[in-house]
Order: sequence, then C-alpha cells, then structure tokens
Amino acid sequence: MSLGPPPSIAAQETSEREAQLIAVTATKNKGRGSQGQFPIAQNVTVTQGETANMTCRVEHNDNTSLQWSNPAQQTLYFGDKKALRDNRIELVRASWQELTISISEVSLSDEGQYTCSLFTMPVKTAQAYLTVLGVPEKPEIDGLPKPAVEGDQITLTCVTYGSKPAADIRWFRNEKEIKGAKEVNASGKTFTVRSSLQLQVDRNDDGVAYTCQVDHVSLASSPQQAIEVLEVHYAPRVEITHSLTFPQEGQYLKLECVSKGNPSPDPVIWTKDGGELPDLDRMIVEGRELTITSLNKTDNGTYRCEASNHLGTSSAEYVLYVYDVPTTKPPSSTSPSQSALPDTTAFLDTHATQPAATGIVRDPNAFEQNGPDHALIGGVVAVVVFVTLCLIIVLGRYLARHKGTYLTNEAKGADDAPDADTAIINAEGNHAHAEEKKEYFI
Repeated sequence: MSLGPPPSIAAQETSEREAQLIAVTATKNKGRGSQGQFPIAQNVTVTQGETANMTCRVEHNDNTSLQWSNPAQQTLYFGDKKALRDNRIELVRASWQELTISISEVSLSDEGQYTCSLFTMPVKTAQAYLTVLGVPEKPEIDGLPKPAVEGDQITLTCVTYGSKPAADIRWFRNEKEIKGAKEVNASGKTFTVRSSLQLQVDRNDDGVAYTCQVDHVSLASSPQQAIEVLEVHYAPRVEITHSLTFPQEGQYLKLECVSKGNPSPDPVIWTKDGGELPDLDRMIVEGRELTITSLNKTDNGTYRCEASNHLGTSSAEYVLYVYDVPTTKPPSSTSPSQSALPDTTAFLDTHATQPAATGIVRDPNAFEQNGPDHALIGGVVAVVVFVTLCLIIVLGRYLARHKGTYLTNEAKGADDAPDADTAIINAEGNHAHAEEKKEYFI
C-alpha cells in the first residue's frame, strides 16, 4: 500500500502545477499582443545573512504575466501568486510592468542564476545572477608565548574562516604595517586564509601590540581584527644618574640607580668601595636612590649599584670626588671654566651580566677621571729639580775658582809673612808690580 508523498511536498507540487496552469492560460490569452516585449533583470550581490531584492521589468506590457524561478527552476512567484512555500521569500511589488520579490536571510546555497519569464508566444526570459558574499569569521592569533624571552624566534599565525571570495590579511606592529606570508585554502564554497609573521624577539618588543586585520568586500568600512600585546622578559640594564656635576663639601648628592628589566629588578643594592655603606646616618637609601648629605672628603670613593632578576645581573659604578669649597665666589653671570678645575669628576661603568655574556657600558653622563693635576705637579717638580741642579753646578764652579785664587796668593806672600793671612795680603800688594807672576785659573 502506497502512502504517497508527505503533505508539505504534496502541497508544494500542487502550487507549482497551479502556477504552470496559470502560465499556460496566460500564454494562450496574451500570446499575440506581446511579441515585441522583453523582460529586463539585473544581477544582484548581497552579503550572507542580508536580504536580496530580485526585480524584473517590462516596458509597455499588454497584461502579460511575469514569473520568477530559482536556480533549481522552481517557480517562486507567478505574478502576485506565491508558488514556493518558503517563508524567506516575499512579494515586494507585482504589476504588468514589474515583478519584485525579496529573499531574506540569504545563505550561500541561495547563490545562482534566477530566471524572469514573460509568458508570450514564445516565452521570453531574462537571467539575473545572485552572488552571495561569505563573511569571514573574526580572526585569531596563535603562536604567541606568554611571556616570550629576549632572543627567542617566534612565529605568529592569524587565521580566518568562511570568507567568499578569499579575504586579505594585514599585519600591524603598533600603527606600522608589516608584511606576513599568506596562505589560502578552499573549503567548499568558502575559503580559509592564514598569514604568518616571524619575529626575532628583543626588549624593544615588550608591550608592543601586534594586530591582525581582515579586509573583505563584505565588511565594507569595518574590517575585523585581533590584537595581541607581546610581553618580553629580559635581563636588567643599569646606569647611575647624579644630581651634581662638581660636588663640593657641605652639599648633598643624590644618585639614582636607573634599572630596566622584565621582571622588574627590585630592590637594587648600593655598596661603596666593595663593601657596605659606611655612614648610614648621612647615606640614605630610598628605593633606587642614594642620597649623601653634608659631603666631605671621606665620602670619596666608588659607589656601585647592582640589580638582578632571574635572567641576569647588571651593575654600574660612580666614582665620587668631593671638591673643596671655592674661596672666591665666581661672577654670577658666568659659570667657572671647566678647564680651571682639576678634572677628577666621577665616571660610570656598567657591567651587565646575562646568562651567556658579561658587558661593560660607559655612562655618557659621567666624566672619566684623568690626571691633569698630577701632570701639573710633575711639571713643577721637574722645573724645581732642574733649577736646583743648575744652581749647584754654578755654585760648585764658583767655589772651585775661589779656592784656586786663594792658594796662589798664599804662595806668593809666604816668603816674608809670618802666617797665611799676611802672606795673602803681601801677595795682593805686590800684584800690581809683578805681572810676570800672574796666574789664571780656569
């Protein structure tokens, strides 16, 4: 015993037969009056999920019926009569010159060629292609380690599904666009699009936002995007800044240990000359700052700041030399010439210790200690020694010459004198009359 088709299918077939019967009747009645008329229809493009309006027009129609049918050649509307029971399909306008229907919540399966028929003898038709755009899904970024470590090589992948036609993916580093490698794969009527971005991570990438943006014709002016902020862990780097260029006795000096690392290298450690700070009453540590009040000569030395995290250790040094208070106040309009002061300003070294290497960095803000004062002292000493030697040589020559003259004169007057002094006096008295006895000592 045959049960027959289901009621819904039977009703649909009945509606189609009724539409065909109406079409045949209309063709017989109006066949001769519409020989010069042709239906006109236009292609329609619509985004998936939206509503498509299909319009067919005829100019100067003489009451000949119009019909819309779908890509499967099922009649949708014959004139103002609905033939296919689909709640998404509605009549918008029906007249002898126009037949417009709407299809709501369009899906990719609705795409295809629709036919508008004018029932003349013979039947005249026009085709309109319905294009349905597949909306790409919200993109996702994979491959992002949380956190990354400085020096790592990572690959970020952005993927979006369901686009038709294939979407385009663009990468941005903060606001600057960068290029990725694109890959497109078909999946039925839609496409899956991937884009990869390779990075060599360094500390400058910490906190940088990487954006994957999907551009598609269905998205108009509102592209979809995914954003990931990169967190990078790296070993600290340290430098010391100081509040005074030429610290003098009685002033206070503030040193700040500026350390950059992730995780943050807290706390920092201050030392002096390789040991603990000697005077905690005047040397006050607050966080990263070391303040020395009432400077004096005993504060001279090398101050070291050290910071570390689980990735490494870094340190910096500052050599302090405390100057005497000037006895004369310099003119207020000009500052003392730097060349007039002994250049014993402190300098700064940075020693960065990381898992694989140790480096030393000079502080550009600190002055390197050299010795123009020692050179000056050495020059003065050399001049003094030279002058002293010259005086000794001249004095020696003078004494030697005086001694020779004394002995000669003593010999000349020794014959008649009872003692040496008398002999010299007698010799000097006879000197004018005895040119032949003159003696020269060189």
